[in-house]
Amino acid sequence: MSGINEALGSLFNGFGFNCIIFFCTLLFALPLGLIITFGSMSRFIPISFITRTFVWIIRGTPLMLQIFVVLYAPGLLLDFPMKSRLTAVLVAFIINYAAYFSEIYRGGIESISKGQYEAGQVLGLTKSQVFFKIVLFQVIKRIVPPMSNEIITLVKDTSLARIVGIAEIIMCAERFTKQGLIWPLFSTGIYFLIFNGVLTLLFGFIEKKFNYYRG
Repeated sequence: MSGINEALGSLFNGFGFNCIIFFCTLLFALPLGLIITFGSMSRFIPISFITRTFVWIIRGTPLMLQIFVVLYAPGLLLDFPMKSRLTAVLVAFIINYAAYFSEIYRGGIESISKGQYEAGQVLGLTKSQVFFKIVLFQVIKRIVPPMSNEIITLVKDTSLARIVGIAEIIMCAERFTKQGLIWPLFSTGIYFLIFNGVLTLLFGFIEKKFNYYRG
């Protein structure tokens, strides 16, 4: 019984790191992604080019590689080593997901026809009023499905933290396989399934709330 309690306690503590990575990534990547979107959509060509190149590089390289780069590059290139492996993981995740979120934002904004902007201006609304009163909620409705897929992927990607020694849930479970116990490893799937199940219900609720926005 004590062995079971020890394993469950270890899995719970490990999942705490998964949750920290998940929530911190969302907290910073969502607004950062919007900033990147504005940069990529800028009419000032240098800013647009730099931003889109940055997004292309981030989306075109593995997150695992980016974690290693963030962890080791500052020390090797700038003689300023990362003192915390968790911080390096968070920085890599935030940058990676901000790039992906920015493309989802951009796709949602560009999917709105110019006629709606023009119609709002004909009614005497400013550009900001048109965006916040007419366009914004339509954009949110359109980006919820791809955003939900990306966020669910984020839940599973948090397990990549183990490659730099962060004791997330799968790494904790793997330790018990050396003691001849396999059930902790399978139990990690239950943690992820429950977490993703809750997120699926949440995003389903949000989609229904925006069903009255047609088009």
